[in-house]
Amino acid sequence: MGKHLAFVVGLMLPSAAWAQGYTNWFVGNAEDAVVQALGGSCLMGGATEHDDAMRWFLQRANGGDVLVLRASGSNGYQNYFHSELGIPVNSVETIRFDNATAANSTYVQDRIRRAEAIWFAGGDQWNYVNFWRNTPIDSLINVAINERNIVIGGTSAGLAILGGVYFSAQNGSVTSNAALLNPYNASMAVSNQPFLQVPFLAEVVTDSHYDNPDRRGRHVAFMARAKRDWGLDVKGIACNEYTAVCIDTDGIARVYGEWPAYPEFAYFLQINCLHSDGPEMVQAGVPLTWNHGGEAVKVYKVAGTMQGTNTFDLNDWRSGSGGTWESWSVLQGQFSVVPGDPAPDCITAVSYTTTIGGTLLYDALSNAFVVRDLPGLEEVLFTDLLGRSVGAAPEFTADGVLIRDAGPAGGMRLLRVRTAYGERTWKLFVP
Repeated sequence: MGKHLAFVVGLMLPSAAWAQGYTNWFVGNAEDAVVQALGGSCLMGGATEHDDAMRWFLQRANGGDVLVLRASGSNGYQNYFHSELGIPVNSVETIRFDNATAANSTYVQDRIRRAEAIWFAGGDQWNYVNFWRNTPIDSLINVAINERNIVIGGTSAGLAILGGVYFSAQNGSVTSNAALLNPYNASMAVSNQPFLQVPFLAEVVTDSHYDNPDRRGRHVAFMARAKRDWGLDVKGIACNEYTAVCIDTDGIARVYGEWPAYPEFAYFLQINCLHSDGPEMVQAGVPLTWNHGGEAVKVYKVAGTMQGTNTFDLNDWRSGSGGTWESWSVLQGQFSVVPGDPAPDCITAVSYTTTIGGTLLYDALSNAFVVRDLPGLEEVLFTDLLGRSVGAAPEFTADGVLIRDAGPAGGMRLLRVRTAYGERTWKLFVP
């Protein structure tokens, strides 16, 4: 495991000035590397980094420039990334945001534009959200991810900000017990306000330090809030402290750890679609109940290995290796886990009715999706999770919309509809 201590020294050039809002350290070649990054994201569980996962992260930088962003701490990643892992990179720079004014620094903005890899350190995620959200910083990071295909990653608080739904910690941390007893207590600062746009994590809430303390209960409470407040069929990804999840551009998540020597696992959570109405009771001041016969949330628990050989497919949220399925539930604030069957394929079993009207059906014989009863229909888009059109163009018929060709089998799709009365997006699995 890598150590990154505050007294690491080397070719670092610190320059600190409170007025500029940041402190920075640099090691390596000052001339910008002109290379194409390989993309992907890496989620680290919050304790000491897993060296092989960090090598995966650095390899995705493709010899380019690595930028560490943090809001506390010091320069401990400098030599670790630059020379200790054996993966050549052009440079490593750490920029610590000392206050919010750094978001307006042209120097900081330029370093983001030049980076092939950005790593978010631990600390307090509210500092990141408070300093960066709706500023040039989150905009530039999103351009870097989605237009320049840089690799992104983070640990602890740096992991917590990577999901499209996130616990901002605006009012401090929250324990599983407090979250389950009152999912609307003051510390349950769950947000879906646009922030970072990481591929495959758009409707995912992440969590770290999963085994110290036990955070499974609060993670389920985050998901319950997202379902109740915004109608999202949100999913979850979490890591034990010494575990990492590295996601490549094809949506395959590899899990790194030291299992079986240590109990190091990652967890992939999803709402049981047979009970898509969500929690039975999620209300301020009342203990959470999300039970549905003990099968409210389906979870794939994956052991982390040194080489990251065990995987989970974020395209279908069903296919995996090296893991076991569990069912999680909450009854009057009490969290329970039992062994469970894999998450069901609900497309062939359930029709979906939206608040703007309309019913979505799947015809298994013709491999076609049908949307009916949508008055005022104006636009239909059928894409993969990255927003790319797939299959044949939707056909407008007298009965609604028909999608005859759903593209390659065994993948997730997004069906977006816009009507005179509102908009709706479904996430679909193509058998």
